[in-house]
Amino acid sequence: MTSETLWYANRATGAVTLLLFTAVVLLGIAVRLRTRLPGLPRFGTITLHRTLSLSATAFLALHIAAATVDTYVNITLTDAIVPFLSDYQPFWLGLGTVAFDLLLAVLITSLLRARLGHRTWRTLHWLAYASWPIALAHGIGIGTDTGTDWMTWLTIACVTTVLAAFTIRVTQAARESRRTPTTLLRTGVSP
Repeated sequence: MTSETLWYANRATGAVTLLLFTAVVLLGIAVRLRTRLPGLPRFGTITLHRTLSLSATAFLALHIAAATVDTYVNITLTDAIVPFLSDYQPFWLGLGTVAFDLLLAVLITSLLRARLGHRTWRTLHWLAYASWPIALAHGIGIGTDTGTDWMTWLTIACVTTVLAAFTIRVTQAARESRRTPTTLLRTGVSP
């Protein structure tokens, strides 16, 4: 495989990974809000979130593989796992590594969810909220397509949808925290 092919593969998998993880974040918020997607039962949203998470992780693995196999820039597997060590753009690549490490923690704890307990798993799952914007900053800082019209609009669309969903989630959490046990009992909802 030529270096040019790997460069295009790295760019493409980076963009697809951004789209997929944006969808994963949106689906995660939908699951938490107990939202049903049209045409799917409630458990369908959860299943889609899990399946898309694994697909996004596979594209991320391809993205990392393309970056480490490409000889044009020297990025080692260690650089992909240990942040801020790379000789090539250590800060921006390091952000990608931090996002990857956070995502690994979410993935591993999700696989061990039954053994960890729901509360521990849920606390660690919050790392996904940190991983997404760090990965986004990585892409903006190191991406060779940053500034092109298509990537600018893709980034704006991803940020806008995640911010809108996150705002809805925070608004709902604030409403729920204002409810008192008395209010909940009056409405027939158990605390």
